[in-house]
Amino acid sequence: MSISAETLKQDLDQLTRAQLQQVADFIAFLKFREQRRRAILDPTQLAALFTEFADEDRTLAEAGMKDYAAMLHQEG
Repeated sequence: MSISAETLKQDLDQLTRAQLQQVADFIAFLKFREQRRRAILDPTQLAALFTEFADEDRTLAEAGMKDYAAMLHQEG
């Protein structure tokens, strides 16, 4: 099905204000999705993030293991 800009304009002219808002929201979503696709992850930035959160991640993991060990001990 071929669609032209003129056909779309005619359809838009017939929409209610609420429907136009939905169209605007959908267009914003399409633009956002396209920007996400274009985002390229920089390995340097990823390494910096990993380093920044590594200590916190390790602390949380160790705390989780202590809780896990306590639960095992209670069951045993």
